[in-house]
Amino acid sequence: MLEVVKLTAPGRCGAALLMLCAALPALAGMRFQVRRMTRDDVPLGKGQCDIRLQVDNEVEVSVRGDLVAIRTISGRDARDDGSECNAALPDHDVVGFNFQVVESRNEIRLLAEPSRRNGFAAIVRIRDSSGGEGRYHFRLSWAITGSDYGRPGGGNDRPPSPRDDNFDRTQGAAGFSWNNTVSFRGKGQGTASMNNSGEMRLGEVTIEIDRGGKLLASFRTEGRGRPISFTGQILASEGGRWKADVMSEDHRLRGPMWISVDDRRQVNSITLEATDGRDRMRLNWDRR
Repeated sequence: MLEVVKLTAPGRCGAALLMLCAALPALAGMRFQVRRMTRDDVPLGKGQCDIRLQVDNEVEVSVRGDLVAIRTISGRDARDDGSECNAALPDHDVVGFNFQVVESRNEIRLLAEPSRRNGFAAIVRIRDSSGGEGRYHFRLSWAITGSDYGRPGGGNDRPPSPRDDNFDRTQGAAGFSWNNTVSFRGKGQGTASMNNSGEMRLGEVTIEIDRGGKLLASFRTEGRGRPISFTGQILASEGGRWKADVMSEDHRLRGPMWISVDDRRQVNSITLEATDGRDRMRLNWDRR
Protein backbone atom coordinates (compact mmCIF):
# COMPACT_ATOMS: atom_id res chain seq x y z
CA MET A 1 0.00 0.00 0.00
CA LEU A 2 1.47 3.32 -1.05
CA GLU A 3 1.58 5.87 1.75
CA VAL A 4 1.03 9.44 0.67
CA VAL A 5 2.88 12.00 2.77
CA LYS A 6 1.54 15.53 2.74
CA LEU A 7 4.05 18.30 3.27
CA THR A 8 3.19 20.68 6.03
CA ALA A 9 3.68 24.38 5.36
CA PRO A 10 7.21 24.39 6.88
CA GLY A 11 8.03 21.24 4.94
CA ARG A 12 6.86 22.78 1.67
CA CYS A 13 8.93 25.89 2.38
CA GLY A 14 11.99 23.79 3.18
CA ALA A 15 11.62 21.80 -0.02
CA ALA A 16 11.21 24.98 -2.05
CA LEU A 17 14.32 26.44 -0.39
CA LEU A 18 16.35 23.36 -1.27
CA MET A 19 15.20 23.55 -4.89
CA LEU A 20 16.06 27.25 -5.03
CA CYS A 21 19.55 26.67 -3.59
CA ALA A 22 20.14 23.88 -6.07
CA ALA A 23 19.23 26.21 -8.93
CA LEU A 24 21.63 28.97 -7.81
CA PRO A 25 25.18 28.91 -9.28
CA ALA A 26 27.84 28.14 -6.68
CA LEU A 27 30.34 30.93 -6.09
CA ALA A 28 33.78 29.39 -6.44
CA GLY A 29 37.20 30.96 -6.39
CA MET A 30 40.89 30.60 -5.68
CA ARG A 31 43.68 32.38 -3.85
CA PHE A 32 47.45 32.53 -4.18
CA GLN A 33 50.50 34.35 -2.87
CA VAL A 34 52.15 36.64 -5.41
CA ARG A 35 55.77 35.81 -6.16
CA ARG A 36 58.51 38.33 -5.42
CA MET A 37 59.48 40.51 -8.37
CA THR A 38 62.99 39.80 -9.69
CA ARG A 39 63.15 42.80 -12.05
CA ASP A 40 64.96 45.90 -10.82
CA ASP A 41 63.34 48.49 -13.12
CA VAL A 42 60.83 49.80 -10.56
CA PRO A 43 62.02 53.16 -9.17
CA LEU A 44 63.22 53.26 -5.58
CA GLY A 45 60.53 54.38 -3.19
CA LYS A 46 57.74 52.87 -5.32
CA GLY A 47 55.73 49.77 -4.48
CA GLN A 48 54.31 47.87 -7.44
CA CYS A 49 52.18 44.76 -7.98
CA ASP A 50 51.58 43.45 -11.51
CA ILE A 51 48.58 41.10 -11.37
CA ARG A 52 48.30 38.91 -14.49
CA LEU A 53 45.34 36.56 -14.82
CA GLN A 54 43.56 34.30 -17.30
CA VAL A 55 39.83 34.98 -16.83
CA ASP A 56 36.76 33.16 -18.16
CA ASN A 57 33.61 35.31 -17.85
CA GLU A 58 33.36 37.27 -14.55
CA VAL A 59 35.46 37.48 -11.38
CA GLU A 60 36.16 39.82 -8.47
CA VAL A 61 39.83 40.12 -7.49
CA SER A 62 41.04 41.28 -4.06
CA VAL A 63 44.71 42.10 -3.46
CA ARG A 64 45.68 42.35 0.22
CA GLY A 65 49.35 42.41 1.17
CA ASP A 66 50.94 39.92 -1.22
CA LEU A 67 47.87 37.65 -1.32
CA VAL A 68 45.33 37.56 -4.16
CA ALA A 69 41.82 36.19 -3.58
CA ILE A 70 39.59 35.65 -6.63
CA ARG A 71 35.82 35.15 -6.32
CA THR A 72 34.36 33.49 -9.40
CA ILE A 73 30.97 35.02 -10.21
CA SER A 74 30.43 33.09 -13.45
CA GLY A 75 32.50 30.87 -15.68
CA ARG A 76 35.53 28.84 -14.71
CA ASP A 77 37.96 29.82 -11.97
CA ALA A 78 40.60 32.34 -13.03
CA ARG A 79 44.28 31.34 -13.24
CA ASP A 80 47.43 33.18 -12.19
CA ASP A 81 49.50 34.06 -15.25
CA GLY A 82 52.74 35.37 -13.74
CA SER A 83 51.69 37.90 -11.09
CA GLU A 84 54.55 39.58 -9.20
CA CYS A 85 55.11 42.31 -6.58
CA ASN A 86 58.26 44.14 -5.51
CA ALA A 87 56.61 44.81 -2.10
CA ALA A 88 53.44 43.85 -0.31
CA LEU A 89 50.53 46.27 -0.41
CA PRO A 90 50.72 48.10 2.96
CA ASP A 91 48.42 47.13 5.83
CA HIS A 92 47.91 50.79 6.72
CA ASP A 93 46.93 53.98 4.87
CA VAL A 94 48.38 53.75 1.35
CA VAL A 95 50.13 56.86 0.02
CA GLY A 96 49.95 57.69 -3.70
CA PHE A 97 47.84 54.67 -4.68
CA ASN A 98 47.33 54.18 -8.44
CA PHE A 99 45.46 51.60 -10.54
CA GLN A 100 46.46 51.01 -14.17
CA VAL A 101 45.08 48.61 -16.76
CA VAL A 102 48.02 47.24 -18.76
CA GLU A 103 46.26 44.54 -20.81
CA SER A 104 42.60 43.51 -21.16
CA ARG A 105 40.21 41.87 -23.61
CA ASN A 106 36.95 43.24 -22.18
CA GLU A 107 35.86 45.17 -19.10
CA ILE A 108 38.09 45.70 -16.06
CA ARG A 109 37.61 48.35 -13.38
CA LEU A 110 38.65 49.21 -9.85
CA LEU A 111 35.81 48.77 -7.35
CA ALA A 112 37.61 49.92 -4.21
CA GLU A 113 40.96 51.38 -3.23
CA PRO A 114 42.74 50.03 -0.12
CA SER A 115 41.20 51.50 3.04
CA ARG A 116 40.58 50.65 6.66
CA ARG A 117 36.99 49.70 5.76
CA ASN A 118 38.05 46.83 3.50
CA GLY A 119 41.16 45.72 5.38
CA PHE A 120 43.46 47.67 3.00
CA ALA A 121 42.59 45.56 -0.03
CA ALA A 122 42.41 46.72 -3.65
CA ILE A 123 39.27 45.21 -5.24
CA VAL A 124 38.95 44.82 -9.03
CA ARG A 125 36.04 43.50 -11.14
CA ILE A 126 36.73 41.77 -14.47
CA ARG A 127 34.02 40.83 -17.00
CA ASP A 128 35.14 38.84 -20.03
CA SER A 129 32.31 38.18 -22.51
CA SER A 130 34.31 37.03 -25.54
CA GLY A 131 34.21 33.31 -24.79
CA GLY A 132 37.06 31.21 -23.44
CA GLU A 133 39.86 32.66 -21.37
CA GLY A 134 41.17 36.20 -21.81
CA ARG A 135 44.42 37.63 -20.45
CA TYR A 136 44.16 40.52 -18.01
CA HIS A 137 47.02 42.50 -16.51
CA PHE A 138 46.52 45.34 -14.06
CA ARG A 139 49.11 47.24 -12.05
CA LEU A 140 48.82 48.59 -8.52
CA SER A 141 51.42 51.14 -7.42
CA TRP A 142 51.99 53.30 -4.36
CA ALA A 143 54.66 55.27 -2.54
CA ILE A 144 56.75 53.32 -0.03
CA THR A 145 56.96 55.53 3.04
CA GLY A 146 59.51 55.59 5.84
CA SER A 147 57.46 53.21 8.00
CA ASP A 148 57.45 50.60 5.21
CA TYR A 149 61.23 50.42 4.81
CA GLY A 150 61.59 48.77 8.18
CA ARG A 151 59.79 45.75 6.80
CA PRO A 152 61.40 43.19 4.52
CA GLY A 153 60.03 43.64 1.03
CA GLY A 154 58.87 47.13 1.80
CA GLY A 155 55.91 46.53 3.96
CA ASN A 156 54.94 42.89 4.11
CA ASP A 157 54.46 40.88 7.29
CA ARG A 158 56.93 38.09 6.62
CA PRO A 159 59.67 37.51 9.22
CA PRO A 160 62.82 39.64 8.77
CA SER A 161 65.64 37.99 6.88
CA PRO A 162 68.39 36.67 9.17
CA ARG A 163 71.43 38.86 9.78
CA ASP A 164 74.33 38.02 7.47
CA ASP A 165 77.28 37.37 9.79
CA ASN A 166 79.64 37.42 6.83
CA PHE A 167 78.54 40.89 5.71
CA ASP A 168 81.59 43.12 5.58
CA ARG A 169 80.35 46.13 7.54
CA THR A 170 82.54 48.83 6.00
CA GLN A 171 81.49 51.56 3.61
CA GLY A 172 81.42 50.40 0.01
CA ALA A 173 81.87 46.75 0.95
CA ALA A 174 80.29 43.83 -0.84
CA GLY A 175 76.93 42.87 0.61
CA PHE A 176 75.47 46.39 0.65
CA SER A 177 73.61 47.09 -2.61
CA TRP A 178 74.50 50.74 -3.27
CA ASN A 179 72.48 51.08 -6.48
CA ASN A 180 69.34 49.82 -4.72
CA THR A 181 69.25 52.08 -1.66
CA VAL A 182 66.88 54.64 -0.21
CA SER A 183 68.29 57.57 1.76
CA PHE A 184 66.93 59.20 4.92
CA ARG A 185 68.46 62.40 6.30
CA GLY A 186 68.18 64.43 9.43
CA LYS A 187 69.50 67.80 10.57
CA GLY A 188 69.93 67.85 14.31
CA GLN A 189 72.29 67.37 17.18
CA GLY A 190 73.36 64.60 19.48
CA THR A 191 76.15 63.07 21.51
CA ALA A 192 78.03 59.79 21.66
CA SER A 193 80.00 58.79 24.76
CA MET A 194 82.20 55.81 25.63
CA ASN A 195 81.90 54.41 29.16
CA ASN A 196 80.07 57.60 30.25
CA SER A 197 83.17 59.74 29.79
CA GLY A 198 84.04 62.29 27.10
CA GLU A 199 81.13 63.18 24.84
CA MET A 200 81.48 63.45 21.06
CA ARG A 201 79.09 65.98 19.53
CA LEU A 202 77.11 64.80 16.50
CA GLY A 203 75.53 66.77 13.67
CA GLU A 204 73.70 65.77 10.49
CA VAL A 205 72.85 62.07 10.01
CA THR A 206 72.38 60.06 6.82
CA ILE A 207 70.82 56.60 6.74
CA GLU A 208 70.99 54.33 3.68
CA ILE A 209 68.85 51.19 3.47
CA ASP A 210 69.02 48.67 0.65
CA ARG A 211 66.23 46.36 -0.52
CA GLY A 212 67.51 43.55 1.70
CA GLY A 213 67.09 45.68 4.83
CA LYS A 214 70.83 46.28 5.32
CA LEU A 215 71.52 49.65 6.88
CA LEU A 216 74.32 52.22 6.99
CA ALA A 217 74.01 55.14 9.45
CA SER A 218 76.60 57.91 9.27
CA PHE A 219 76.89 60.92 11.63
CA ARG A 220 78.89 64.09 11.05
CA THR A 221 81.05 64.96 14.04
CA GLU A 222 82.25 68.27 15.41
CA GLY A 223 86.00 68.64 15.67
CA ARG A 224 86.83 65.10 14.57
CA GLY A 225 86.78 65.73 10.84
CA ARG A 226 85.44 62.38 9.66
CA PRO A 227 82.00 60.90 10.36
CA ILE A 228 81.31 57.91 12.58
CA SER A 229 79.35 55.10 10.96
CA PHE A 230 77.39 52.01 11.91
CA THR A 231 76.25 49.18 9.66
CA GLY A 232 73.74 46.42 10.29
CA GLN A 233 70.32 44.97 9.57
CA ILE A 234 66.76 46.19 10.15
CA LEU A 235 65.08 43.71 12.51
CA ALA A 236 61.60 45.14 13.13
CA SER A 237 59.33 48.09 12.44
CA GLU A 238 56.21 49.60 13.96
CA GLY A 239 54.85 52.70 12.29
CA GLY A 240 57.81 55.00 11.68
CA ARG A 241 59.99 53.39 14.37
CA TRP A 242 62.66 50.85 13.47
CA LYS A 243 64.89 48.53 15.44
CA ALA A 244 68.23 47.58 13.86
CA ASP A 245 71.12 45.36 14.93
CA VAL A 246 74.22 47.46 14.19
CA MET A 247 77.99 47.29 14.54
CA SER A 248 80.57 50.09 14.78
CA GLU A 249 82.85 50.68 11.79
CA ASP A 250 85.77 48.94 13.54
CA HIS A 251 83.54 45.86 14.11
CA ARG A 252 84.14 46.06 17.87
CA LEU A 253 80.92 47.43 19.35
CA ARG A 254 77.49 46.02 18.63
CA GLY A 255 73.95 46.61 19.87
CA PRO A 256 70.38 47.71 19.10
CA MET A 257 69.77 51.02 17.36
CA TRP A 258 66.30 52.60 17.52
CA ILE A 259 65.41 54.97 14.67
CA SER A 260 62.36 57.19 14.18
CA VAL A 261 61.53 58.57 10.70
CA ASP A 262 58.64 60.34 9.00
CA ASP A 263 56.92 59.90 5.62
CA ARG A 264 59.18 62.53 4.01
CA ARG A 265 62.30 60.44 4.71
CA GLN A 266 63.39 62.73 7.52
CA VAL A 267 65.08 61.19 10.56
CA ASN A 268 63.47 62.30 13.84
CA SER A 269 65.58 60.57 16.49
CA ILE A 270 68.17 57.84 17.04
CA THR A 271 69.32 56.03 20.18
CA LEU A 272 71.99 53.34 20.48
CA GLU A 273 73.63 51.26 23.16
CA ALA A 274 76.52 49.18 21.83
CA THR A 275 79.08 47.10 23.67
CA ASP A 276 81.81 44.53 23.22
CA GLY A 277 81.24 43.10 26.71
CA ARG A 278 83.71 45.49 28.30
CA ASP A 279 83.36 48.96 26.77
CA ARG A 280 79.98 50.57 26.17
CA MET A 281 78.90 53.36 23.82
CA ARG A 282 75.72 55.39 24.33
CA LEU A 283 74.41 57.55 21.49
CA ASN A 284 71.45 59.94 21.47
CA TRP A 285 70.47 62.13 18.51
CA ASP A 286 67.39 64.35 17.89
CA ARG A 287 66.13 66.34 14.95
CA ARG A 288 66.25 70.13 15.45
